[in-house]
Amino acid sequence: MFFGIVQVSAQKDSIYIEAKLSSDKKILDVSQEVVYYNNSSKELRTIKLLNWVSAYQRRGTSLVYRKLEDRNTDLHFAKPEQLGKLLQLTIKDNDNAIVLSDNISSENLFIPLDEPLQPGKSIRLKLQYQMQLPDKRFTGYGTSGKNIALKYFFIVPDHFDPDNIVKRNYHDIEESISFNTYWTVNFDLPPTTFIESNLHKTENNSFKGYLDSDPEFLISQNEYPSIKVQTGEINTEIQFGYPLTPQEKENLEFYLPLHLKFIKEQVGHLPERLFISEKFRADEDFFGNNDITFWKFKFQLFSDAEKVDLDYLGIIAKKVLDESIITDKQDNHWFKNGLKSYIEIQYLKKFYGETKLLGKLPEARILGIKPLKLFHASNVKLIDRYGLAYQYIMSQNLDQKIGEKFAVLSNFNVMAISSFETGSLFNYSADKMGYENFNDLLKSYIAKNTDRQVDPKDFLKNLADRDNRTSYLTDFLKQKNRVNFKLQKFKKQDDSLHIKINKNTLSPIPVKLETKTTEEEKKEYWVETDGSEMTKTVSIPALDIYKITLNNDYIFPESTYRDNFLYSKGLFSNAKKIKLKLIKDIPNPEFNEIYISPRIRFNNTYDKFLLGFNLKNQSFFDQKFLYSFTPTYSTGTGKLTGSGAVSYSFLPAESIIRSLTFGVSAAYFHYDYNLAYRKGSIFSNINFRKNPRSTVSRGISASYNYFERDLSPLRAANGDYDKYNLWSVGYGYTDSQMIHEKSFSISTQGMEDFNKITAEGFYRWEFAPRQKLSLRVFAGYFARNETRNNTFNYGISRVSNYSFSYNLLGESANSGLLSQQFILADGGFKSFIPGTVNQWITSINVDTSVWKIFHIYADGGIYKNKNYPTKFIWDSGIKIKIVPDFLEVYFPIQSSLGFEPAFKDYGRRIRYTLVLNLGSIINAARRGWY
Repeated sequence: MFFGIVQVSAQKDSIYIEAKLSSDKKILDVSQEVVYYNNSSKELRTIKLLNWVSAYQRRGTSLVYRKLEDRNTDLHFAKPEQLGKLLQLTIKDNDNAIVLSDNISSENLFIPLDEPLQPGKSIRLKLQYQMQLPDKRFTGYGTSGKNIALKYFFIVPDHFDPDNIVKRNYHDIEESISFNTYWTVNFDLPPTTFIESNLHKTENNSFKGYLDSDPEFLISQNEYPSIKVQTGEINTEIQFGYPLTPQEKENLEFYLPLHLKFIKEQVGHLPERLFISEKFRADEDFFGNNDITFWKFKFQLFSDAEKVDLDYLGIIAKKVLDESIITDKQDNHWFKNGLKSYIEIQYLKKFYGETKLLGKLPEARILGIKPLKLFHASNVKLIDRYGLAYQYIMSQNLDQKIGEKFAVLSNFNVMAISSFETGSLFNYSADKMGYENFNDLLKSYIAKNTDRQVDPKDFLKNLADRDNRTSYLTDFLKQKNRVNFKLQKFKKQDDSLHIKINKNTLSPIPVKLETKTTEEEKKEYWVETDGSEMTKTVSIPALDIYKITLNNDYIFPESTYRDNFLYSKGLFSNAKKIKLKLIKDIPNPEFNEIYISPRIRFNNTYDKFLLGFNLKNQSFFDQKFLYSFTPTYSTGTGKLTGSGAVSYSFLPAESIIRSLTFGVSAAYFHYDYNLAYRKGSIFSNINFRKNPRSTVSRGISASYNYFERDLSPLRAANGDYDKYNLWSVGYGYTDSQMIHEKSFSISTQGMEDFNKITAEGFYRWEFAPRQKLSLRVFAGYFARNETRNNTFNYGISRVSNYSFSYNLLGESANSGLLSQQFILADGGFKSFIPGTVNQWITSINVDTSVWKIFHIYADGGIYKNKNYPTKFIWDSGIKIKIVPDFLEVYFPIQSSLGFEPAFKDYGRRIRYTLVLNLGSIINAARRGWY
């Protein structure tokens, strides 16, 4: 039968496998035959096999590194028995043993041939090997107590260019490697074991058939459910690789026929069988419809039926596309991801057109009111998520071009760019040319390329041939999309409105214009643009038009939507309305929004409570131009205080610079009893371009600060500074990766009385799960120091906040709880070692995990003051990390001062850190996404 299969399959590879699973379900013994065809136009002297189970074998593989990028340390810290590896391997060609050019731990095995394999000819390889299966929790494939999921473990041939042999490593990105192959797989399993696959089952443990995707198998002691859909032209069985609750199964039996019918209308083809694994469901479900849980509280955004509907429409659509279209995922991920989003958009338009992004959450009542109704987010539609996700990541200049290789896309860009932006562009093209025309073209393309690997750029070419106004799509793959349309102005003449539209590109992209009357009557117009001009004037009937809009509902992924709205009547004619809001929100591009929010701040006993409000234009999305003003009333002094800042950022799409920011700021507060300070600043920051998957950030900052301080008679008598200017320039490097976190900074600061150079390095090593060792090195040197006192000196255990840049609870506190606040800066000593440094200092700060939240720390250093000898100091103690990096308490034990717990005032020697910075919390939470 096997040889008959080979003959029938012509130029298609065939793989025959006999696999035996050990009783402990960790070892797989495999006997395998591969018939491999040279489908290239050149002779082959080497055959490459993929041995991807070796990706799990040790630290340092590409798979382990990628998991660390995703903030997952499970594989890095895995025990030897949890890893996957090839234990033994023999390969024969016509019964002759082949000597491998690589050892069996390599993910790429190169098989030298005695005679070149000519184009169109085949070779048969016999493989005998044994593998240890990895733990399933690492990637979703492997062995576990519940079941075994097999995919990408069998050794398979890799098709490659003989002149360009590139090693491929397993990255857990679901790329196709064994497409268009005939498989025959027989398993020898322990008794009372069930097995399911995306291959056709011929007997209990036997499978065979052609696949345009890679084979996967699920072995379990439980039999998982399946649902057969037989209605009209649809005859498809969906096999699930996980249990379903009775309610979930009932919902699926209702929705799956609707899903399959809808998908068939879009792509024209449905496989007879679909296998949905637990991993596939988790990867492809509908992002953002999960319940909100907080402590013991739970709020359901969508009903259980709606969640099943939304989740499985995308899951089934992607699975159908995977079984119907063969593409290289590394280069052409955007095609199937974009089509999946395109199908979702059509489905949402048809069945969830008015559904809100937050589901039922805006209807939640607190004390009888619905507070979320105050937010624009409560009015955002579910279908707007595609445009908003793209807009969010693009506003931070962390988006990537659509055609970027999949392996280097950040997790957020996989969704926002590869899926949402591409799907929006497909939808925009279909809207312009007609959805029926677009779907017909898609169906025809899929039908003509059955069982063949495709280059989706051919689809874009066919699309442009059908409608030349879609020709810009090819360019969008090569560069970041920064297209922007702008409603510049309109002029009413007779019974017509002459509307002037600007665009920032010569690409012939059509734009959708919408008008609305005071009675909410809408009209849509497609405005054609060409490559000869960037300004277009269009004339339409005036009627009773009240508002003019371009690309409403985020239908085209623009770089900004804030200039797409104009009013033709009223006070804001030819402009946008201004809207005041209380709390930061998803921006409403229709308005110029100003956020006003109350502020309460406590500043020791100087200002006591600072009561005021903050006035700013910053929403949840970053903007280039930002302003923030916070006037406050000081209850401690009875005076007005406050701060303000204005900045503008340049965000070049293609540059070594991610952002270039210029700004000015000012502040007026009190730093001691009835003593105020005034601060004015001019600053500039450069953040360099980073790979969005990378944890590395680099930047340069420069600033000029002018200070005025009120002085008490005692301070004046001690020669304190009432006015001073500070210049500073610095460079910072941060790598917040898992396991090996590190940072480095160097800066110089000066004024008329001093110049100093400061360097700081930090390294944190996670040597075991949630157990870390930290090392900080600090060095400071005065190149010139002619100051009158110690205001600008380096601190040993306390910092001098002369630039008012540290968030100190008590600026001038010398006693009490507020004085015990610790800031990791300068010397970084936790014990209260007296003195400051006016010449040079170098110190080392070390702490390490001991047990759970308990750490031990030690600090050591040497410093020199003018006219004094060099001095060595040290301290040690226990640190309790209540909230790591945000709230930590230090208990000194032994130091240069002696055994500190024996001191009578030991309670005053305990230190703590308290970081009240929401931005730092958000940055920590988003790591692994972008």
